[in-house]
Amino acid sequence: MLSKQEIRELIWKRLEEENIALFPQPVYGRIPNFKGADKAASNLAKCKEFKEAEIIKVNPDSPQYKVREIALRQEKKVLVPTPRLRGDFFLLDPTRISSSDIPKASRISGFEKYGIMVSLESIERVDFIVAGSVAVDLNGNRVGKGEGYSELEFGILRELGKVDENTPIATTVHDIQIVNEVPSEPFDVPIDIIATPTRLIRVNRKREKPKGIYLEYLSKQKIDETPFLKKYLKKRRYNSL
Repeated sequence: MLSKQEIRELIWKRLEEENIALFPQPVYGRIPNFKGADKAASNLAKCKEFKEAEIIKVNPDSPQYKVREIALRQEKKVLVPTPRLRGDFFLLDPTRISSSDIPKASRISGFEKYGIMVSLESIERVDFIVAGSVAVDLNGNRVGKGEGYSELEFGILRELGKVDENTPIATTVHDIQIVNEVPSEPFDVPIDIIATPTRLIRVNRKREKPKGIYLEYLSKQKIDETPFLKKYLKKRRYNSL
């Protein structure tokens, strides 16, 4: 089995060499944007779980721009994490955004202008999650760009009771981003639904979702750089006295 990094390098290379990658380029080191990302978003929006969701958490990356736009046009609230979880979340509320401004609000450059900052503790329960991926397999395993923020965000939300085992998690990718097998670790968050430009796939998920924050897998630097984790660790220490 290829390692996570070997899979990343393979997918980034293929997207560039086969002229599938889109701006921002090069896609190396990123959740890659790809031709057909808008079609993948439209396919995702057809699934029952997306239609029924009122509050959707979506990653801030370029290939999921259209997912955010569609969600807002369907009058769903969209939660987007701040970069590297240095702050809390941006809440994009369609009742506060004009129809003509929705495309701008859906872009990374528009989050601060059109969104409002909400604390992790104060957000409402999340109905649906969209994660960015470099690669996925049909058992629901995914690999991101390697910084672990999707896993950390899910762990925090699970600790706070905002998500649970049954919260559906989806991703949008190009068809070539689906690989035979992705290795997994206990903190990795499996997905339930894959949307590509050509199809909508319900995976044969083999693993449960993480039950919370797994501190043993986090570096001291990651904890120190994430305000919520510093507060969380301090609270745990206090409660253990």
